[in-house]
Amino acid sequence: MQYAGVISAPGKNSLSPAFQQAAFDHLGIAVKYEHWPTPADGLETRVVGLQAPDVLGANVTIPHKEACLPLVHDYDPLVRRVGALNTIHNDDGTLRGYNTDVEGFLRPLKDAFFEPRGCTAVIAGAGGAARAVVIALAEAGAARIAVVNRTLERAERLVSDLGAAVKPLQLVAAPDSRDSWQKAAAEADLLVNCTSLGTAGTPEEDRSPMPANLLRPQALVYDLVYQPAETRLIRDAREAGARTIGGLPMLIYQGAASFKLWTGRDAPVDIMFQAAEAALAAEDAS
Repeated sequence: MQYAGVISAPGKNSLSPAFQQAAFDHLGIAVKYEHWPTPADGLETRVVGLQAPDVLGANVTIPHKEACLPLVHDYDPLVRRVGALNTIHNDDGTLRGYNTDVEGFLRPLKDAFFEPRGCTAVIAGAGGAARAVVIALAEAGAARIAVVNRTLERAERLVSDLGAAVKPLQLVAAPDSRDSWQKAAAEADLLVNCTSLGTAGTPEEDRSPMPANLLRPQALVYDLVYQPAETRLIRDAREAGARTIGGLPMLIYQGAASFKLWTGRDAPVDIMFQAAEAALAAEDAS
């Protein structure tokens, strides 16, 4: 028996065990996929433990995506550009870091027949997910990317870190300013929520990072929050006549890319979706 898992902060739920285990079982691969809640002061020990011969590797979630960088032996160029990893592969004791969030983000856009090349995008948030989204859009040829974040200092840091590599990247301002949102959203083809606003079971469950009356029907609205399936932002966008993408497809596709890194085999994506949706339905019913 081999093992893999998801490294998260303590107290954070994860859907990854449900759909990753379903994928391993479907393909008859003897791997047990676990949830490994890990505090910051235990992260180094956890990552070092991934070198064990019976461990394939791990997924990594917020807030550990950046903190894991100095703990792996090497990482691919995409990780360097994003400044965060979300997948670790144990390659015979050598820990290699990857970022599959970029691939995971772009695949649902392709499924929705949205062409990022030449688009104007607005990104809400400035954390690890936002970094991956910015890099993904820049590499896909976006013409302009604006970052809006409620903590201006964090947005400035993201722009400072990525600005040299991402020429269309711009800082708009903090979203507390309606003028900032109006300026950013006026001609946006794509609006992406990379914040936790709208997440089920949190005090901010009924909040949206984007003012409803500034959502354009011509825009595609993409919310990385996957629970609930219809966040306040998604609901507002549909009411405005805009197309929408929820967060579950990105979660599945980034996990499928991790699965292939560990096993060398294509992940059964349909099985993953079915398992994830069943797990979410069970949580909603409880």
